[in-house]
Amino acid sequence: MDLSIGTPVDPVPAVIRKALAEASDAPGYPLTAGTAELRQEITAWVARSCGAAPGFGVLPTIGSKELVAWLPTLLGVGAGDTVVIPEVCYPTYEVGVQLAGARVLRADTPPAGERPALIWINSPGNPHGRVAAEAELRAWIAYARATGAVLVSDECYLTLPWTATPVSVLSLCDGDFTGVLAVHSLSKRSNLAGYRAGFVAGDPDLVGELLAVRKHAGMIMPAPVQAAMIAALADESHVDEQRARYAARRELLREALLGAGFTIEHSEAGLYLWATRGEDCWATVDALAELGVLVAPGAIYGPGGAKHVRVALTATDERVRTAVARLA
Repeated sequence: MDLSIGTPVDPVPAVIRKALAEASDAPGYPLTAGTAELRQEITAWVARSCGAAPGFGVLPTIGSKELVAWLPTLLGVGAGDTVVIPEVCYPTYEVGVQLAGARVLRADTPPAGERPALIWINSPGNPHGRVAAEAELRAWIAYARATGAVLVSDECYLTLPWTATPVSVLSLCDGDFTGVLAVHSLSKRSNLAGYRAGFVAGDPDLVGELLAVRKHAGMIMPAPVQAAMIAALADESHVDEQRARYAARRELLREALLGAGFTIEHSEAGLYLWATRGEDCWATVDALAELGVLVAPGAIYGPGGAKHVRVALTATDERVRTAVARLA
């Protein structure tokens, strides 16, 4: 029962597959900036779902992982610069800093005495599903502007709330998006991990800078995927259906883990349960593997995860039920 990686297993919605097929005759080079229709759909979605006032820029990306890995480099961050990342977080943040040759600083609150070039925040968080409060996000915006840093909010799980409702950093900019970007993905929202469909929104000057570099670097979303993304963003019914699937799986796994002696921390939104029974995470991984249940060790997300494991909701109903039975 593989509950480790978090890759979607449910079908791609028919409305999206239809759009992809109808756009498959695409002999010319696609636009790095995205078609006018795609930019319009992304803009409408960000205004609607993120509560952003007019004035932000948008740019499609080849999923969100490539942007996370290359954003420091694309923005000119390099040796001598500091990039702040969460204390427990998606490993690619640190990889991206290393690729740029910059210094990593893990911090969950604005670090005093630092002048970072770039700051990553993540709400809802991966791996732990923590949802940042509005006051916390506003504090990061103020800190970034005071220090001259670019603030990037990874919001890929924004549409999967459970016990807390996350807000986008774009809704808190009061119409001034200077120095602020938000990253989104359709991988989980629409089961499009295989399509590599994401986007970045925010400061129009930064978006323009990214576009200029990405044109020459060949970071271009294929035209059929752009068409599929338009269909995905325009339809919320499939999102509601998928959210309901994950909610049911979450409840089953949550009850099973609690019954097996685990404590679940945070896990207020997103696709994971952040579980611990107070032991080294590798001992937990081994014990669950003996039952045929695979989970991710918390240590790979940072030293603060050394006694936790991440349990993904992304398995079929049959696999989830079997995992629950083995935990009993």
